[in-house]
Amino acid sequence: MQTQLNTIDAKRELLTNLDKLSTTELGEVRIKRNLNLTTDDIVEWCKAKIEKSDSIIRKGKNFYAVSDGAEFTINAGTYTIITAHAVKSEGGS
Repeated sequence: MQTQLNTIDAKRELLTNLDKLSTTELGEVRIKRNLNLTTDDIVEWCKAKIEKSDSIIRKGKNFYAVSDGAEFTINAGTYTIITAHAVKSEGGS
């Protein structure tokens, strides 16, 4: 059973469906808190970051996108942004 989509296929699938991205009220609060954001339009901010992602993978029921030091977790079935958090850089810098 394949649980992880090839990176190219996952990236293509998520970027093709960017217009479907949404989040919940709690998701919005969580993303703002985790990334110290002040923007009022969290979904548009996330879309812009995800569109420029360094990597996008699909593992199980979620996509994981890394962009500009943040990792986004997106449900692959509903395209709901579940959370986002800062990613520690490797090497401790």
